[in-house]
Amino acid sequence: MREKVAVAMSGGVDSSTTAYLLKEEGYDVLGIFLKFFRTNDDKERISCCGIQGREDARSVAKHIGIPFYVLNYEQSFQKEVIENFCLEYRNARTPNPCVLCNKKVKLGRLLQEMQIAEIQYVATGHYANIEYDKNIKRYLLKKGKDVAKDQSYFLYALNQVQLSRLKFPLGNYTKDEVRKIAQKAGLFVCDKPANQEICFIPDNDYKRFLLKRHPELNSPGYILFKDGKILGEHKGIAFYTIGQREGLGISHKKPLYVIKIDKNNNTIIVGEEEDLYSSELTACELNLIAVEKIIEPLKVKAKIRYNHKEAEAIAEKISDDRIKIKFKEPQRAITRGQSVVMYQDDTVIAGGIIEAEG
Repeated sequence: MREKVAVAMSGGVDSSTTAYLLKEEGYDVLGIFLKFFRTNDDKERISCCGIQGREDARSVAKHIGIPFYVLNYEQSFQKEVIENFCLEYRNARTPNPCVLCNKKVKLGRLLQEMQIAEIQYVATGHYANIEYDKNIKRYLLKKGKDVAKDQSYFLYALNQVQLSRLKFPLGNYTKDEVRKIAQKAGLFVCDKPANQEICFIPDNDYKRFLLKRHPELNSPGYILFKDGKILGEHKGIAFYTIGQREGLGISHKKPLYVIKIDKNNNTIIVGEEEDLYSSELTACELNLIAVEKIIEPLKVKAKIRYNHKEAEAIAEKISDDRIKIKFKEPQRAITRGQSVVMYQDDTVIAGGIIEAEG
């Protein structure tokens, strides 16, 4: 009997090609579209998780000859991702919703439900790899072949059970190779542009999104220079992030950046470029992948946000779920709420949520 694999299909070229490749390999494939939110907003209708994405995924499934289903995950997505997203900004942190979605909803809940349905694997179009190391008896999460598209950063929060039941067929392909495979297979989405923004904010207007749900976030306060001098007013701390320069509405002899967000006093603190750099951070909600535990200080290369270059560092355990990372060179704009992911070569060692810098 052929092994069954459910492919999370968004209607894009990556997930479509994933479904095609797995069918070609001989798996019993079914396509799953996850409905994350209502599409009342015209801007939301065009996102990868909106109506257009659903219908593109349905058409691809029909073309390659696999069954197609739509699962309603609206409540889970609202609770686990959107509510958390808003709460983090309210608390002066900058979240990464894709990490949480993968952990709790897109892969977390889907894996649980597919297991109940006796479907052995779940697959996605992520550019990453999973390998089983017989020596240490652990599943390893590794970078994808395409360095520019590698998405292992967004997957660091997955546990060993989840990794054992996941497939990432695109891990050993580049994006260009994937588009060529899709074209050869006759998939009409082969040239479809990639979604560049968060799926539930396709216009990238965070302020509009947050105010629509939490009007109370429109709470002005002072913008202070690092010495305490008042330079102007902000429009609400939820609309600012560490390292921000544009949109501050203040003038100074040198360029100024947000260097701290003080929730308790409802103030934004600004400083100069050099004030953005720090050599240490602490992270919580630690998830270990390549090691069972960290006992001695560990040499790693740490990445403090998806588009940030990895930097040499030493990782030291604070407690079972907290870690301190000391960088060889100071890093720019370490931001609370973002994820820090630690690598050795192409292997993800661990990751966590940044709770403090310095």
